Parts: sequence; C-alpha cells; structure tokens
Amino acid sequence: GVVVGALAGALLPPLLREESFSTWIYRALVLLVISCPCALVVSIPLGYFGGVGGASRRGILVKGSNCLDVLTQVKTVVFDKTGTLTKGVFRITQIVPKNGFSETELLRLAAVVESQSNHPIVQAIREAYRGDITPVSDYQEISGHGVRTKVNNQAILAGNDALLHANAIDHDLCKVDGTVVHLAVDNLYAGYIINADEIIEDATQAIRDLKALGIEKTIMLTGDNQPVSESVAQKLGLDDYLAELLPEDKVDAIEKLIEQAVKNEKIACVGDGINDAPVIARADVGIAMGGAGSDAAIDTADVVIMTDAPSKVAEAIAVGRKTRRIVWENIGLAFAVKGVFVVLGLVGIATMWGAVFADFGVALVAVLNATRALR
Repeated sequence: GVVVGALAGALLPPLLREESFSTWIYRALVLLVISCPCALVVSIPLGYFGGVGGASRRGILVKGSNCLDVLTQVKTVVFDKTGTLTKGVFRITQIVPKNGFSETELLRLAAVVESQSNHPIVQAIREAYRGDITPVSDYQEISGHGVRTKVNNQAILAGNDALLHANAIDHDLCKVDGTVVHLAVDNLYAGYIINADEIIEDATQAIRDLKALGIEKTIMLTGDNQPVSESVAQKLGLDDYLAELLPEDKVDAIEKLIEQAVKNEKIACVGDGINDAPVIARADVGIAMGGAGSDAAIDTADVVIMTDAPSKVAEAIAVGRKTRRIVWENIGLAFAVKGVFVVLGLVGIATMWGAVFADFGVALVAVLNATRALR
C-alpha cells in the first residue's frame, strides 16, 4: 500500500497538473522513508524480550512472549495446596492404632510401606521412625489414593480414606482433622497417622496481591481432606476450594472453570507435583514451582517460579501487564509520529531529514522505551 501510494504520489500530480516531477518524486521518497516499519519490527519483539528478561531477574521464568500476553488476561488463579500454598513439610502430630496394633508398630508399617515414595508426608514419617526398613515387594502407587505393597508376605495398604473404601476395608472413622494416612494389613484396619503442614509465609500476601491486581477468583484444588482444606482456605482468604480431589477430578474442575469463563478471561493454574501436571497443562497458563516442583510440572508449565514463593504469581501477572503496556506505547508512538510526518511530507513541509527522524529516530525512542520492561 505504501509503495503504491508513493508511486501514485510521484506520477499523478505531475501528469494531471503539470507540476515538477522532481518535487513529487522527492516527496514520494520522503514518504517511503517515513513509512519504513523499523520502529514496529524492532521494538515490539524487543519489548517482549525485555519482559521475559525482567521476569527472569525476579526468579520468574516465562517460556515465551505468548505466555506474557495470556498472563495479562488472567482473571482466575487456581492453586494446589501442598507445596504451593503450604510448605509441604509435615510433622506427625498423632498416631492412632486400631485392632490391637501398637503406635510403634503402626509407625514402623508406615515407614516401611512408604519407603519408596517421595511424598512430603513420607519425609515426616521417616524422621519419626529411626529403625531399620524391611524390604518391600510388589510396590504400587495408586494415583490420588496411596500405595499398595507386600511386607513379609503381608499385603499392606497406606493412603487416604478413599483407598480404604476402594478396597472395602472396614474402619470406624472417615473424617479426620488433619492430613491423615490410613493403614491396613491383610484387609484389617491398623489405624491412622495424622500429619500437620504449615502455610508458606507469603501465601496470605500472595492472595492479597492478586486481589489488588483485580483477579476476580482465587481457588484451591487439593486432594487433602475437607477440614484441613477449609482451614487453609479461610486462613488465606481464598474465594473457594475443592477438597478430596483425584488428579482427574482437578482436570474436570479446571475444564468447568474454562467453560464458565467470559470471553478473553483466562485461568492460571499453580502447582508443584506430578499430580498437578495435567491441570497445569489444561489451564490457559500453567505456573509451576521450580524449586521443589516435579520435573513433569516444570516441563508442562508456561511459567516457572524458581523461588517457590506464591507471591511471585502476582508479580508475573504484573510483569506481563507492564510489558504489554510498553508494547502498545511503542505501537502508538510509531503510528502517531509517522502519521504526522506522512501528512507533512505530502504537503512538502517534511524534508528527508525529517523522514529519517520519523524512521530511525522513532525506532531509537521505541527501543529505549522497550528496555523499560527489563526494570
């Protein structure tokens, strides 16, 4: 369009009004120089480069400019609980044996059965039990439920209440305050162990920061039980929570939120474990905790927070918005200045030096403006 316009400007006035060819060819060349898109072509990707670099300085790794763009449209943030909002550092608060088992025996069974797992709860059990670990066989992790294995030819189950119901284990208590591990030996209920977890120091501030940015909903999805989940949600001031979820239940919950979302309103999901990888992948923008997070969650995520601080979620959204604002400033600057100089060039006021400023000068200003994203 620019080339055709310049050609028409160089030929039509002299032919139609018998004016000087040299004057209009000069103006056409001025128009071509002014219309060079250097300011747009250079400054827009540089703006995103600055945004990605500025985020990385803050310990936030963003995997591309499209991820920054999606962050600007986030209106709902969904969190996992353990390892994301809470430290995932458990300590045993109570051991309740049943059916003739002792506390020592129950703790030993839990330590042996969970010896091959890397779940945070297992660390607390290992620290509490200092004895020898008997080798296990037929070890099987049941996603979202627990583990099944054999110890000295005894079939042992360790996990949540859903695991007991799935295996028809008779037990007298389903709802327990705290994060609980139930155990059964040869289909006989052996008792349960209660673990406590602590909320991460800046988790409350993270929710406040998100609200200050205009995030409409903060939701927690967790496989933990109802009482613990409710307590954490109330302490943090979350808008909603869903408890006792399997990994596939979390995906279903995310899909429902996406269906209910208004057009151009995106959903971010924050997690750290291998069970969070499917929901991180399904969300509009997935955010993983990079320090203690699993490889699956980190590989799947669009954004990785290297410091494991929940408050960095709000910071990532703020960086995305700042970057987008700078990019639009450059677009507006380029079009405004070039538009003015195109008019001046057509009427013969702008010289070639003015055209050079409208091209290279505006590009330089836009580049300098784009570097603000780094800070």
